[in-house]
Amino acid sequence: MAGHRAIVSASILDSDLSNLSRECRKALKAGSDRIHLDVMDGHFVPNITFGPAIIKRLRKIGKQPFDAHLMISEPGRYMDQFIDAGCDSITFHVEVEEPIEPTLLKIRKAGRLAGLAIKPATPLSALDPYRDLLDIIMVMTVEPGFGGQKFMADVARKIDPAHQVFRDRPGERPSRREVHVDGGANRDTAEYCGGLGVDVLVAGSTLWKKGADIEQEIKLIKSLADKGYRHRRPAGEPSKKHTAGEAE
Repeated sequence: MAGHRAIVSASILDSDLSNLSRECRKALKAGSDRIHLDVMDGHFVPNITFGPAIIKRLRKIGKQPFDAHLMISEPGRYMDQFIDAGCDSITFHVEVEEPIEPTLLKIRKAGRLAGLAIKPATPLSALDPYRDLLDIIMVMTVEPGFGGQKFMADVARKIDPAHQVFRDRPGERPSRREVHVDGGANRDTAEYCGGLGVDVLVAGSTLWKKGADIEQEIKLIKSLADKGYRHRRPAGEPSKKHTAGEAE
């Protein structure tokens, strides 16, 4: 990430799933800072992908950070397996119908970064009870479950106030907490998201389109996000060019 404030985490959801090791290496060589792993159970979201066994095998590609995004109904039940698989950060959804605090504590006790994701209709206030247990807030700008959806610019406005959840209190050491945007991060939306102060952009389908130059796409997303950050404008003032885009 040298020279860039923005971080890109490459989602492999729309890559060639028959050769994930190759696809992960390809994304990392192209400049992705992390690998984003979308885990879906067919219950919490209407899609099924892969689980901890696949992630554990992928871990053999190297030590690059693995971001796991669990779109599953019972993250607490499987958390030991995802920790054992080698995930560096684990984010699950605040909307799950089970106790959230014990799972966040388990992730942090294991020395991993703990995060909560929020669906487009979920208010940021849902995260208030867990403020002191979070390293990551993931703002979903599409409905979770499938790649290639339309970017929701209005929902992205949560990125700016999400930083307030992480505001350090008097006497606290400076935090390394992050706000991620997941859904439609590409060359058309990166500048807008950067202007809202996003730290990590999850890029997916835009990287894996036929004929796409992954390295060029990642460079462009980072540069545009940095540009937006340098010229930050108040949340709630999107320009027309940033109101649409393809999701990962």
